[in-house]
Amino acid sequence: MLAFDFGERRLGVAVGELELGMAHPLETVTTRSDAERLTAVERLVREWAPVLFVIGLPLTLEGGEQPTSKRSRRFAQRLLERFGVPAELVDERLTSHSASLALNDAGVRGRRQKDMLDQVAAQHILQAYLDSRRDRRETP
Repeated sequence: MLAFDFGERRLGVAVGELELGMAHPLETVTTRSDAERLTAVERLVREWAPVLFVIGLPLTLEGGEQPTSKRSRRFAQRLLERFGVPAELVDERLTSHSASLALNDAGVRGRRQKDMLDQVAAQHILQAYLDSRRDRRETP
């Protein structure tokens, strides 16, 4: 699976395996346009051959939609249309914050986080998805 922390300028990318239930940060793609973003995703699709895309859905702290929510939904739809791979949206509230805390714990602080923050946020998004799948399987 490939997961994305969608942003206007940066796209955090993580990769994960359904059977193992583990997510790993992969890279941060810096883009200026939707076309560049899709070209970068196409490269990743060729390399990783995902069976599922997981896209972070930005919501307000109260759980409501915000302007970037619509762009994330549109991005998910474009991925499905272009690559024929299903896309799941996952609540991404506080993932950037938890990614920053994880980087702090790893000794990466301040400006040094900039290049890694989005891909670690994508990892947290994907891990949340994997954990929710496992929890659903374990619930009697």
